[in-house]
Amino acid sequence: MGTLEGKTAVVTGASTGIGLATATRLATEGAHVFLTGRREAELAAAVGSIGPAATAVPGDITDPHDLERLYDAVRARGRGLDVLFANAGVGSSAPLAQATEEQYDQIFGINVRGTWLTVQKAVPLLNDGASVVLNASIRAHDGWQNFGLYSASKAAVISLARTWANELKSRGIRVNTVSPGAIDTPAIDLTVGAERGAAFKAELAAGVPIGRLGLPEEVAGAVAFLASADSSFILGVNLDVDGGEKQF
Repeated sequence: MGTLEGKTAVVTGASTGIGLATATRLATEGAHVFLTGRREAELAAAVGSIGPAATAVPGDITDPHDLERLYDAVRARGRGLDVLFANAGVGSSAPLAQATEEQYDQIFGINVRGTWLTVQKAVPLLNDGASVVLNASIRAHDGWQNFGLYSASKAAVISLARTWANELKSRGIRVNTVSPGAIDTPAIDLTVGAERGAAFKAELAAGVPIGRLGLPEEVAGAVAFLASADSSFILGVNLDVDGGEKQF
């Protein structure tokens, strides 16, 4: 029996990368997982790979109506919500001198506003004792050159998690964050371009003490831990999943 047997989970940004790996892991642990994302074909493929323990509800976390459709589907299952992994996000290079208002609006609109809406609209469905995990980033702390907007948006996510942990603790709901470091996901190619992807991954790996990029499944393992009763005494923490990048 898995650590989440009989539970209901939601994963946003679930069609690829960390989201898909986490949805798969939560299903393996016994949860029924609702996956959402903007790319319908990829989302359908993700659900197909997981099987009957998964349900796809396509949508955009920045659209309140899409989130309401998602949570209506969860509500119809009749068991409330036990695990929420607010994973959907976006990142791009935005140097101070060249960054545009459009980039600001996109990055903060998805990473901060979208995450806020995702959790706010889930609150009425959350069962007492539920676990909420937000996906942040170690970039929130290190001033990584040219990624100021992304870093600031993820710092906001960590700050929101601390406040929400305090606000929801009376119901036994635990809110925590994971902060991935350099993880080998399709988002790298989307961020820097496929032609530079391999070289950029090598640069990233050189800065990881363990000596390689992390895998989406390794982040998924951390989320599954925070989602389960194994982390029952953990509240309001930020768990770095970074191969030691922030330690040295």
